[in-house]
Amino acid sequence: MTLSLPNKITVTEVGPRDGLQSFPRWIDTDTKVDIVDRLSDLGLPVIEVSSFAHPKIVPHLRDAEEVFARIRRRPGTVYRALVPNARGAERAAAASVGEMLGLITISATYTRKNQNMTIDEAIAQNLQSFRIAESANIPFVMALGMAFWCAYEGLIPEDDVIAVVRRLHDGGIRRFYLAGSLGMEDPAHVNRLFSRLGEEFPDSAFGFHIHNLSGMATANILAALDAGAGWLEGAICGIGGGIAMPGKIGSVGNFPTEDLVAMLAEIGIETGIDPEQTAALSREISAILGIEPQSHRANGATRKSVAELAIRNPHMRYT
Repeated sequence: MTLSLPNKITVTEVGPRDGLQSFPRWIDTDTKVDIVDRLSDLGLPVIEVSSFAHPKIVPHLRDAEEVFARIRRRPGTVYRALVPNARGAERAAAASVGEMLGLITISATYTRKNQNMTIDEAIAQNLQSFRIAESANIPFVMALGMAFWCAYEGLIPEDDVIAVVRRLHDGGIRRFYLAGSLGMEDPAHVNRLFSRLGEEFPDSAFGFHIHNLSGMATANILAALDAGAGWLEGAICGIGGGIAMPGKIGSVGNFPTEDLVAMLAEIGIETGIDPEQTAALSREISAILGIEPQSHRANGATRKSVAELAIRNPHMRYT
């Protein structure tokens, strides 16, 4: 089988928002600003900085306005914020965000249990946010959570995803990303859904927000790229990605940015981001946060480090 892979791809960093919103403890504003500035210095083209959710709902990101006011904005980097509703979009516009992110989950059961609304109500909310972004000349991207599999409903029918996209597309939205949310999707499903969306909506762009609970993330990445995904989303150190589900199944990791950047470089896809610098930054940020990075590359599994190990140990043998 021959894969059709792009020559270059955009990597979006979601750690400061998706990572820190579910972090075990509050991270102070100074540290958040420092982390975003370090990610900017790496040259990432898109950084998801914070969320304008109600402070009572997402208390760890209650300082969104201050973070956006204090970060050092690098020319060429888009600073994105999640806007869960129209009020959040108004706050984001006032903070001069570079991009707004709407959110809907395709699973009607999950939407009802965790957002206390129907799919129809969620679509209406997001279209309101889109109109606010549009009037402020701020780009808007729509996150489609639970796009492949849900613990409550099982496999999500592809037609359900297409139907939601169609309604949002009819409302004017042209940029979307698919998120497995629980990381249980498989590469055949990923490839098929991205292919269908590209055929149905040729004037739109679709990205892939990567989770890895099942361990199939690298296969899913290749499947999405082969089907025309326009960008990929990871989180430095692999932080965050948890979702409100019962028990330990909520501990779902985002795919580490450092592993994503290295993988793409090794298969010849240009990202504009240096893999060694990304792994080094992961170690820096994990030290700042007091955690261990949840990635292969930040823990030494790079071609360079293994080759250096072989030089120091010329008699290595299989065990």
